[in-house]
Amino acid sequence: MLELTQIQKDILYALITLYIKKMGSSIKGEEIAELINRNPGTVRNQMQALRALGLVEGVPGPKGGYRPTAKAYELLSITKPEESVLVPVIVNDTMMEDLSVEEINLPSISHPEICQARVRLIGDIKKILPGDKVTFGPTPVNELIISGKVVGRDDTANTVIIDIEKIVALPKDTVGEHMSSPIISIDANANVVEGAKLLAEKQIYCAPVKKDGKFVGVFTLDHVAKAISEGKLSAKIEEVMRPKIVLVEKDTKIREAIRLMRDENVRILVVTDKGEPVGVITDQKILTRLAPQQ
Repeated sequence: MLELTQIQKDILYALITLYIKKMGSSIKGEEIAELINRNPGTVRNQMQALRALGLVEGVPGPKGGYRPTAKAYELLSITKPEESVLVPVIVNDTMMEDLSVEEINLPSISHPEICQARVRLIGDIKKILPGDKVTFGPTPVNELIISGKVVGRDDTANTVIIDIEKIVALPKDTVGEHMSSPIISIDANANVVEGAKLLAEKQIYCAPVKKDGKFVGVFTLDHVAKAISEGKLSAKIEEVMRPKIVLVEKDTKIREAIRLMRDENVRILVVTDKGEPVGVITDQKILTRLAPQQ
């Protein structure tokens, strides 16, 4: 199997993303460079190596550029990392807590508008049905998000087959541009029932917890479910919450925020302005509202 450098993988992912988005039109090196924040000269130099490997072909003429070969689609997939990394799965706009992507295979295609992908998952895939709308990602390295419709399922391989509707890279926006403000928080001394009512009324799945004017943790619908199963509905929020909060400045890029969420294993960040909390942003907002629109 070919061993590519990280910059070569980034270029190929960007090329395929743009190629599908532009319905098969050739892609300029400058477009790829802008998407991955690299110098156009660097991209052109790497393209020579990728062409030699048979992964990219050049298109001559004024409207020319590059396009991926079938070999590129076959080569690129999410390989299983040495340490398990959660790659989110959203089905019909609902985050599936017990599912994660293990591998995505993009087969060779003749017509990009009917591109399909085989996605192998970790977890029970029987809850995913043909016709469901799904979103996978962002992927660990390239922060790509793949959205489409389920057209098949292979239970023996724990794989779903989707018609790809879009492949996007996370936007360059900052968290401050898309945060929710003012912050909806829960008092640490409130009980679980009160916390559950707040989440339901505000139609959110998690909220930061405050005690003595400071954020001390996060309360989620998962905590509600666990409290119900353990008969702890009258318990204080601080007894069942996750005692961890992660702060991020408002000028932090979305892709950096996702990486921080992954590294810290959290799904909500408190956004600050010079250290002062001013809003929150969740992975669900990024995945279901922000990224698919880019």
